[in-house]
Amino acid sequence: MALSFMYAMKKTRNAIVGLGRIGSILEDDRYREKPCTHAGAIALNPDCVLAAGCDIAKNRQKLFIKRWNCHRVYSKIDDMLKEENLDILHIATPPDTHLEMVEKALYHNVKLAICEKPLAENRDDAFEIARIHRSVKMIILTNHERRYSKDYVLVKKHIKNKTFGSLLSIYSKLYIEQNEKLYKVLLHDGTHLVDIIQFLTTAKLKKTSVHGSLNRSSGTSFIFSSAGHVPCIIEVGAGRNHLVFELDLSFASGRIKIGNGLYEEYASDTSPYYEGVNSLKKKETAGFSSTGYFSNMLKDAVKCLKNSSHTPVSSAIDDYNAVAFISSLTS
Repeated sequence: MALSFMYAMKKTRNAIVGLGRIGSILEDDRYREKPCTHAGAIALNPDCVLAAGCDIAKNRQKLFIKRWNCHRVYSKIDDMLKEENLDILHIATPPDTHLEMVEKALYHNVKLAICEKPLAENRDDAFEIARIHRSVKMIILTNHERRYSKDYVLVKKHIKNKTFGSLLSIYSKLYIEQNEKLYKVLLHDGTHLVDIIQFLTTAKLKKTSVHGSLNRSSGTSFIFSSAGHVPCIIEVGAGRNHLVFELDLSFASGRIKIGNGLYEEYASDTSPYYEGVNSLKKKETAGFSSTGYFSNMLKDAVKCLKNSSHTPVSSAIDDYNAVAFISSLTS
């Protein structure tokens, strides 16, 4: 109780390790909804202060200082953790360093860590990070931003309320521009896709079969699975010259399509093409001028500090479940 009261009275001290795209630089992308970085979310949150940043690259340190007027920069994470007395550490370094960063934060008594996805490069490290979270020695959130986005939250509400009847299936697509092995595509950008399916259905994905090798760096593979009673297909592809991230949810009396820049609802209605048959008709929706995906994530983290009984919307356990499912696809 005393700890929760203390955090309610002061601003939380935040620092970022990894001052690259998601840590800081992406905030200057003209087209992205703001905030879209850890530094941007901290700067806009009235309960937070950006205390410091850490990166081994001097040019990133200079960009960070200039962009955020934060002059407490470090090249070594141990030095920053020793000097800054942090409440929240934002981990935006490569995935194979995440466990090390979490352990260092724990050693220096940081109360909460926000870790970028994927939680780790392998299932064992991801399990260890989730174990630390379960131990309640430190709260660990994973930045699965779509869990905090108003459009996906609305879809979850529609599923729960059966607005369009029962959810019967999910078909999802992830296409990536790079020529990268499909397994790596899944482990990195694909953790968002796997996690949001599990969030919407409140069930873990279980593999049925995989069609097409995940070890190739172009083409397409299909993953057949289920989340509880809901059949799910994940189509993953590389070697495109465009990015696609979308889900198509089929209901007994409707359909929802959602993804990057996409939100559409369809309702069953009398068909204009056939007598005695219904067709899907696209509904007019208000749209989303702002989804709050990044700012809501940080609000959730602050709420965890202020209220020790609050369960984070996106914890290390959630991302471990995504990494574990992806790992199962090659076994």
